[in-house]
Amino acid sequence: MKTLFGLDAAPPIHARPAINRAHGDMLNLGCGDRFQPTWTNIDMVSTNPVVLGHDLRTGIPFADRSFRVVYHSHMLEHLPRNQALPFLRECFRVLQPGGTIRVVVPNLEDIARLYLQALEASIAGDRPWRQNYEWLMLELFDQAIREQPMGEMQIYLSQAHFTNHAFIASRSADAQRLMVAAERAQHAVASTKPTRSPTAQLLHRISLVLRNPRLLRERLIRLVLGSEYELLKIGRFRRSGEIHHWMYDRYSLAQLLMKAGFRDPQAVGAAESRITDWSMYHLDTEPDGSTYKPDSLFMEAIRP
Repeated sequence: MKTLFGLDAAPPIHARPAINRAHGDMLNLGCGDRFQPTWTNIDMVSTNPVVLGHDLRTGIPFADRSFRVVYHSHMLEHLPRNQALPFLRECFRVLQPGGTIRVVVPNLEDIARLYLQALEASIAGDRPWRQNYEWLMLELFDQAIREQPMGEMQIYLSQAHFTNHAFIASRSADAQRLMVAAERAQHAVASTKPTRSPTAQLLHRISLVLRNPRLLRERLIRLVLGSEYELLKIGRFRRSGEIHHWMYDRYSLAQLLMKAGFRDPQAVGAAESRITDWSMYHLDTEPDGSTYKPDSLFMEAIRP
């Protein structure tokens, strides 16, 4: 049997004991660092006592009709297109009749419209928009084709010439995070000074390899594969979950939700929801009311 990600799967959910709900009847999948203690939160690795560590590639580890709300943000685009529908059907399975699913993804329509605006302005000679155009091209393509963490976005942000900080920050929290990471990397490089002689550095690296079985294994794999080791690295990265496999707009996401069994899909605002007291949870908005990921499409639907 294959999982959502095409890997060998564990037994089907209904064939093994379901995990009890950690907290309430609202489920946050792939939560990262955006979670609520009153919700049931799941991520690949638990970083907090209220976050359940679970590999969603094996399905959602709860019984049918366990929740009245299922929510996931910027997760669906990381699934290959042919695996998105099985995942949404899992969401349908664990949702109660009359319950709400809320899906947040990068907004292809918004990016496309902004790209066309940037294109026309760049052709007309608008210098600030030329930088915005470069960034939008990265939004469209880099997150899908990159072969290393943060891809060309990191390279762009490491260059001193770009001045459209406000535009990039307005696109998403991830862009802001990348700018901070790039700035820290620049400071780290500038402040790094060699503290050992070349011979001492070599001996230190050898010592690290010998004391770390995983690192030693990796060196042996590199030795065996030779030039093909780079292909292995790229393959590992492409399966790591960072890249975007697909993008959605209002029409395609609504169609996919209905195909999974949901009804009445509607695009909503970041602070707008069928979910009672939604704004108090601060999952799509900050405490000051601003949108956490402004480049997003927010869509809700109902399980009949």
